[in-house]
Amino acid sequence: MNRYFFATTATLAPVVDALLAFAAALVAFRLAGALARRARATGRAELRIWAWSLAAYAVAAAAIAWGEAAQWDARAFRVYYAAGALLTAPLLGLGSLALAGRRRAGAAALAWAGLAVGVALAMPVHGAFAGHGIPPAQDHLAFAPARLLAIAGNAVGTLAVVAVAARSFRRRPLGNALIVLGVAAAALGSGIAGLGAGGAAVGIAVGVGLLYCGFVAPATIPRRFIHTVFTKSPLG
Repeated sequence: MNRYFFATTATLAPVVDALLAFAAALVAFRLAGALARRARATGRAELRIWAWSLAAYAVAAAAIAWGEAAQWDARAFRVYYAAGALLTAPLLGLGSLALAGRRRAGAAALAWAGLAVGVALAMPVHGAFAGHGIPPAQDHLAFAPARLLAIAGNAVGTLAVVAVAARSFRRRPLGNALIVLGVAAAALGSGIAGLGAGGAAVGIAVGVGLLYCGFVAPATIPRRFIHTVFTKSPLG
């Protein structure tokens, strides 16, 4: 009985992880689209960059679903690494810099995206992949240039998010708190190895939801905003 239970659990785990990752991708795509519509309506550069960041999050979650459903290989890993490791956090940071009034943030976002995609396409991927579970980058990539670029981009992007949030916290306390919590939720989901692919997907879904609310939160917290978030969500 115990052997059957554990065998069944082991068989279902990749399916559950794939479904969780697919759901996270749908949530992230939906919120990225909602943010893009706001950016088009308002013309705000930071919303446009943040929309692309959430879209990269969505692609990373979709790559996890791909790897868990069809077994990981170099193709799924390459897409996951490009979107999740090379694009998401740096674009979040550049969006924060745009919010802080840095006019060249948009051009820097385009340049970084081109560099990241180019590196992801050209980087040699080696080693055999396990059937399930997000592959560790150090097992399949050389340190330079891909892993070095990811470490630098994530460090600088996260630092920019936190620095801008701290600098403007008094002006936008709710929004900045939600943005920092969103970054932390995503990092927690992907950073704890024991959570696996499903845990990373849940972290992405929670993180992207917190980030979206932080991006659109007003400086004050009127009752109308609370009513809008909980009764007129873009997911509804």
